Amino acid sequence: MVNASPSSHEASLRMARVRQKGTRCEVELRRALHARGLRYRLQVPLLTKPRRVADIVFRRRKLAIFVDGCFWHGCPEHGTSPKSNADFWRDKIETNKRRDLDTNRRLTEAGWRVLRVWEHEDAEEAADRIMEALEFGV
Repeated sequence: MVNASPSSHEASLRMARVRQKGTRCEVELRRALHARGLRYRLQVPLLTKPRRVADIVFRRRKLAIFVDGCFWHGCPEHGTSPKSNADFWRDKIETNKRRDLDTNRRLTEAGWRVLRVWEHEDAEEAADRIMEALEFGV
């Protein structure tokens, strides 16, 4: 059976301190979007049961942006696999990836477009990608 908790009390405390919103990469992206004259909503619940919250939302254009952390969402480029309590972390990250796919599917079915930005992406390039999606409805 897989351990359903972090490997230690200290690990649990570290996990609790990880920001879920207002991360450095999210703030940099918001700054880049704002500099381009774009206005948006933050931390908008778009789905219920289960509740899913987009980081940045353009309501009228029905575009939801999620800024995903490389570790937590299993980035193929920068994701890592901790050696301590490896089964727990593998399960946690795989669950997050499945939830992300489910969120994308459910939002798309509801008429939303979804863009995901990795935390390692350059904020200016990500903002350009978002501008393109807003201009061309991609």
